[in-house]
Amino acid sequence: MGKTAFLFAGQGSQYPGMAKDLYDAVPEVKELFDEAESIRPGTLKQMFEGTREELKKTDNTQPCMFLADLAGAVALKSQGISTDAVAGFSLGEVAALYFSGVLCFSEAFRFVCLRGEVMQRAAMENEGSMIAVLKMGRNELEELGKETETFPVNYNCPGQIVVSGKVENIEKLKAHLTEKEVRFIPLEVGGPFHSPYMADATKALKEELSKEGSYNIKKPTIALFSNMTAELYPEEKLEIIEAISDQVSNSVRWEDILRNMKEMEVDTFVECGPGKALSGFVKRTVPVSRILSVSDLESLGDAIKELKNVC
Repeated sequence: MGKTAFLFAGQGSQYPGMAKDLYDAVPEVKELFDEAESIRPGTLKQMFEGTREELKKTDNTQPCMFLADLAGAVALKSQGISTDAVAGFSLGEVAALYFSGVLCFSEAFRFVCLRGEVMQRAAMENEGSMIAVLKMGRNELEELGKETETFPVNYNCPGQIVVSGKVENIEKLKAHLTEKEVRFIPLEVGGPFHSPYMADATKALKEELSKEGSYNIKKPTIALFSNMTAELYPEEKLEIIEAISDQVSNSVRWEDILRNMKEMEVDTFVECGPGKALSGFVKRTVPVSRILSVSDLESLGDAIKELKNVC
């Protein structure tokens, strides 16, 4: 029998009202959300009633998406459904860190709040944007990146690479792509993330995680894949701190993560969180028997039926 992986969504698929019905219907979800609200008052109002523009701000997006990502996974766990492996796309990796036992909930939530704040600050100091480039070879795009001072950063799946950079340089890249008749899609994010422009954010996160007594970091209890290496997370505290902190200023090797999960016999992928972007990446990267997504009460019910049939 194959294995199951939970995938936690990244920034960009957030929307007002996300996970509200799961909060109302699943006690375990409500408990976590209420704890988060006590740490960062106003978070649930932003999630459930905020505008799209408010949710687009990185320092708001990240704590809200972290909770929305966890809602589906926690609801599945409450029904006795477990997973063999986890990975999260960019900020989704923080949800995976909690779910795999590296950080407790309060630590993970405090960390994701700080992560959003320092990345927002770095983005304000380096005004930038990101675009998804479609059906262009990796080598050719990397060469074009050198020419335009942009950075291919998220290797999502075959035929889709996200590029990050300062606004003026992304505009130069767009002009080159248009000339070459290569399609691209602007992303709903607020800065040049996963690029060298996030170096100050990496430094701040490393300092925070290294404070004596601030975080009780443990080795993962289930297979946890790293965005930065596409391999299993390290188990030593200092190496874990490096992996968590360096992630924000380095590439997300998502395509490689999916291939490595397939190598460990994962054939059921469950996307947890708003949207179905990760499900699309799975479809285009690895042959699997089952791809599910959980973002609300209806999709939770469908996933439970499917997964309990497997178990």
